[in-house]
Amino acid sequence: MTQYGTWVSYSGSARIWLAAGLLAAAGCAAYAGARLPLPRSFTQPRRPVIIVMFAAWAGSLVAWGIGLTGYVRQYLREFHLAKAAPVNHITPVTLLAALGLFLVILTRGRGSYSARLGSAVLGAMAAPMIFELPFDLIVMARTYPPIPPSPALYRALFFVPLFAIEVTTLWLLRLSRMVALRRPAFICFALMLAVYAAWALEGFSYPSAAAPIAFNIVSKLLAFATALALFFPLPLRRPKAAAAADDAGPARPAGGPAPPVPAPGPSLAAASRQPTPAKEMR
Repeated sequence: MTQYGTWVSYSGSARIWLAAGLLAAAGCAAYAGARLPLPRSFTQPRRPVIIVMFAAWAGSLVAWGIGLTGYVRQYLREFHLAKAAPVNHITPVTLLAALGLFLVILTRGRGSYSARLGSAVLGAMAAPMIFELPFDLIVMARTYPPIPPSPALYRALFFVPLFAIEVTTLWLLRLSRMVALRRPAFICFALMLAVYAAWALEGFSYPSAAAPIAFNIVSKLLAFATALALFFPLPLRRPKAAAAADDAGPARPAGGPAPPVPAPGPSLAAASRQPTPAKEMR
């Protein structure tokens, strides 16, 4: 059982159960992506709902700031000196991936510039939350060191508003007209959970060695790929309806004039002037 970093790694049968649960969740996500009628777009929420969405998001930020302050104060009161933070190899990857997703949505998205800018901001905010929500559920009960006198209370003080931030940030994706549930998004999310399962077999340890660093980076990139698939369709083949429409040619407007008939060419006119053979006249 490793205690380096900010959480305690899994060991023994706990690793097996965690990996099995994550694989089951990955299978459910893949099955949902294959069976649900997709893609599915969202209707734009009305103004009162938008106000509630932003109020809930801002309130969760304030609550998390208050909880974090209480958590840190109790930590310093119990341990007196702040320990040096463990080396963080992941934050640069997260920032670069968020910047890349922001630029892709801004430059390749549809709609006006202001609409693309808003969608790009929402995508850059929501993509890390796709990674963090299941991740925090996994490490919440194993954060290290435990804060006395009630470790569970201080974990809840930190994580409950953090979960609210993650859920409300994902909820804000409803504001973008580009977002829709698509099969590639389900597949990418299932792959992310599968990488989590492999990481669980390793112990889901803090990313300080090569293996957990690789698991963390790959799963985070898959989370960003999931967000990208929510914003952009990825057709694997041409729809049959579009191909049939092209083969049928341009549609005739209802009640409109018939398309013009092309005049006969020179070869057709010359053939009409040729004399009819005698055998054919009998």
